Amino acid sequence: MATHPRLSAITLAVSDMAASLEFYEVLGGVVTHGGPDSPFTSIRIGGTDLHDGSFLNLQLRAEPVVGGWGRWILHVADPDAVHGRMVEAGLRPDAAPSDAPWGERYFHVRDPDGHELSVSRPLV
Repeated sequence: MATHPRLSAITLAVSDMAASLEFYEVLGGVVTHGGPDSPFTSIRIGGTDLHDGSFLNLQLRAEPVVGGWGRWILHVADPDAVHGRMVEAGLRPDAAPSDAPWGERYFHVRDPDGHELSVSRPLV
């Protein structure tokens, strides 16, 4: 059992489960529950089992999803490599990775429903 608080999961509303899964699998997410035809899917990000890593849950909504609610941040080992995989997969990040004055190398990208994701790593 964890002795310190940690984020277990975040849940995003999505309008097309299959398109959302394609997007998040490019980031290295692993489906642990659900799938492209499911109304609810859990994706493990980092770690190797249910007790390690964090989870992104996707909840299918019948009504249109209005994006732009905020931003979530995913730390990765190499933002440039992730950016390259995303572009190769036909995704369109907002810009190439760059070094921010707050000490991270990062880029932003929106998922199929407009949820903004910052892919980054600390510079120190």
